[in-house]
Amino acid sequence: MSKSLARIRNRLRMAGWDGIQPAIVVLGGSQCLRLLGTLDAHGRPLAKPANRVWPVSTGLAGFGCQQDSGRTPTGMHRIGAMIGADAPLGMVFRSRQATGEIVQPGEMREGDFITSRILWLEGVEPGHNQGPGIDSRERYIYIHGTPQVARLGTPASAGCVRMRDTHVARLFLRVKPGTLVYILPPGAGR
Repeated sequence: MSKSLARIRNRLRMAGWDGIQPAIVVLGGSQCLRLLGTLDAHGRPLAKPANRVWPVSTGLAGFGCQQDSGRTPTGMHRIGAMIGADAPLGMVFRSRQATGEIVQPGEMREGDFITSRILWLEGVEPGHNQGPGIDSRERYIYIHGTPQVARLGTPASAGCVRMRDTHVARLFLRVKPGTLVYILPPGAGR
């Protein structure tokens, strides 16, 4: 993983990452999200650089940037908006609005629940994940919480990146609008 992680860090640097601020990498092959950076939740330098890894669930239909494909978009993104800072864990969101409904981890009801926190992604690669018919923001692609924790580690979403509620809440505290997010499909970055 060290050679591929070095290539990923280089790609992030080419996109403007300074190696100090946080950056997010979603690895489709291992269905995990890796937080890179050297600042704590309060913006202070860490004694040991952050290198947290959490299981995720990406698109059941695979990876791709086409609108209405149900696929997780690839390439370089940034966090365009952060929603749900004060919401209790398990809060259900519809159209980015808290509904007042709370679901518990492991609760398996029908639907693709968006819970706890939303990191709304914007593609930054014109013609790939930005622009008509392929725009990640217009596709409403998020990193968000899910009660369907048994499905984490396997592709199961409608295109977003799902995380356990407690994990997305921790991630939410370490990032900000503009944080870079690099999404790699299986086989990329090797």
